[in-house]
Amino acid sequence: MSALDWIVVGGYFFVMVAIGWWSKKRIHTIADFFTARGKIPWWLTGISHHMSGYSAVMFVAFAAVAYNSGLTVYVWWAMTIGLGIGVGAFLFAPRWNRLRAKHGVKSPLEYLLRRYDLPTQQVLAYSGAALKVVDIAAKWVAVSVLLEGFADIPMEWGIVITGVATMAYMTVGGLWADVLTDMGQFVIQGVAGVAMFIAIMGELGADFPWAMWSDLPADHNDPVNDTVTTTLILAFLLVKTFEYNGGMWNLAQRYMASPSGSEARRSALLSSALWLLWPFILFLPMFAAPLIVPGLENGEESYIALSQELLPAGLIGLMLAGFFSHTMAMVASDSNVITAVITRDIAPVIVPKVRRLGQAAQLRFARVTTVVFVATSMIIAITTGGEGFVLDVVVDLVAATMGPISIPLMLGLLPWFRRCGPIAAITSWAGGLAVWYVVFYIVEDASQTQVVSLPLLTSLVLYVGIGLVRPDQREERDVLLESLNTDPTPEEAAAVAARDDEPGPAPERVTA
Repeated sequence: MSALDWIVVGGYFFVMVAIGWWSKKRIHTIADFFTARGKIPWWLTGISHHMSGYSAVMFVAFAAVAYNSGLTVYVWWAMTIGLGIGVGAFLFAPRWNRLRAKHGVKSPLEYLLRRYDLPTQQVLAYSGAALKVVDIAAKWVAVSVLLEGFADIPMEWGIVITGVATMAYMTVGGLWADVLTDMGQFVIQGVAGVAMFIAIMGELGADFPWAMWSDLPADHNDPVNDTVTTTLILAFLLVKTFEYNGGMWNLAQRYMASPSGSEARRSALLSSALWLLWPFILFLPMFAAPLIVPGLENGEESYIALSQELLPAGLIGLMLAGFFSHTMAMVASDSNVITAVITRDIAPVIVPKVRRLGQAAQLRFARVTTVVFVATSMIIAITTGGEGFVLDVVVDLVAATMGPISIPLMLGLLPWFRRCGPIAAITSWAGGLAVWYVVFYIVEDASQTQVVSLPLLTSLVLYVGIGLVRPDQREERDVLLESLNTDPTPEEAAAVAARDDEPGPAPERVTA
């Protein structure tokens, strides 16, 4: 990297941290820190929802799949996410928003206490938090691989640099800082992505990308290629529908931060459109990489090699800033939502006096939790990095276990499953994870389709089946679900806002 590249990267980090500190003046209570009180415009939450959904993993692990297998990675990953979010725009997005607007919910798991019971909430909180720590560790490894490839900076220092910068702006600025930096990162990545597209076109000719497929291996334009099957694509579609509409907790926050349920739906539709279009544009250079940098033994280095081969000084720094932007967007949003879960759902059960903290003390506690979470994920990344770690975690672990964790959370929002109670939820969670363990660790030569689909299907069948066999009827649950069908009245919204402004301890939540 040249001096100009370093100036670009340094400027990027400075702007991100500055946005965080500017956002600090908007943060007065935990309602501001976790949900921005529903004051973020729908178009901004839509862009933030999109940016928070992927990281530098795309330019490392998925770039390797694109280099070796072609089009299929877009189909089973980005396309399934875009379609899943489109479905969720009508099923889930407005209901997440109404949990905040009508019930003052500040954590995606907070409503589980009333929907099921305390044990169910705690089981999902602990297992999901543990999964998130490992998931974010994989993101740190991915961005450190890029930094090492571009600037020869050791992996450990790459993790520390990006981790500390993310920690700095998230700790002070909360969700506002996260969303505003997502917008800045969207612009940076847009410029960098277009620059790479133009560079590839200059190398391959004006008929790029249409003519390149005839020069690539014959199966690279096949949507079902390598180990990918149609069943796996359908399984991913179901997993991603749950994951990207709230099963990945940080994305539920985007819906909650929109002004209303109808605006949350609009933000989801915007995110869906971006997922169907923008990743495909970013993938096109990766599909063409075998023609420009052939013979790479490690496909994870393909995008680095492309950038070094085609981009001039300054643009390499901008490209690297784009890589950082994706990772920092996802990690920042994850750290904020994990902090919400710990502050609102886990800590008050372990130490009841946490619930009696005043607004200022709760805000300090949330900021300390953010630092601890990010630091823990950095330590895991430093001690477990290495080739293959990123794809193993993101696909084999996260995708396979997200279904069992998210099914009780997501289906619990829908009135069609109102009779599925705590027994159905915990049995579904436990059964899905047990099947994942057997398939992943005990069954020899299990396919990726089996690893992803069997835990999800097991959880789904158990949840629905137990709800039919042992229906759990509770009037309070029915009232909660019915309330999510419509946006709040002005009186309801004012009552929630008044509770959020109270300087003293948070009011006791309804217990099961």
